[in-house]
Amino acid sequence: MPRSTIILLKTLTWIACLAPAAWLVWGAITNNLGPDPTARLAFATGLATLRLLAITLAISPIRKLIPRLGWLIRFRRLLGLFAFFYATLHMLTWLALYNNFDPHAMLIDVTKRRFIMAGAAAYLLLLPLALTSTNWAIRKLGGKNWNRLHSLIYLAAICGVVHYWWQVKPGVLTPTNMTVLFAVLLLARPVIAFAQKRKSQSAAA
Repeated sequence: MPRSTIILLKTLTWIACLAPAAWLVWGAITNNLGPDPTARLAFATGLATLRLLAITLAISPIRKLIPRLGWLIRFRRLLGLFAFFYATLHMLTWLALYNNFDPHAMLIDVTKRRFIMAGAAAYLLLLPLALTSTNWAIRKLGGKNWNRLHSLIYLAAICGVVHYWWQVKPGVLTPTNMTVLFAVLLLARPVIAFAQKRKSQSAAA
């Protein structure tokens, strides 16, 4: 793919990824975030995180199923970092707006509400991935160790979905679509790997 096309696609990716943040900023400026702006901020940033994680996880299986789309790998790191960006905004909403950076209030919140623990776990799992997203980190860790570390994204995605389910009221099925999407993306990996292994064995035979 021509370099100019890649640059154009990356520019469009930046615009698309920043759109939710721009919408929230505009809503805050115009006082148009609804009756509970803090809850709106928390929900929007959390949903953006899960969506970007899903898109990031979708790249590998798509590349394996459609080899001509191998260029998508160039966008995986960018999408993953934007997922962490929104996860950080989501965490800061809880730290600053809900708890005013009060450690005592945070401790009480964590012990009383289990969805906070699941969300914190998801964020802590994403943190080392963001910190080691540079080429320097890949060289320093080595390819195999880097890949092992970045497999934490699977656990982060699961914790994020659990966080979503535990947050909504009993009987609310809003997280269902996201749960199904992540289940498909995670199960697709071993299925595709098994199919490719069988195909290689058949070709060798």
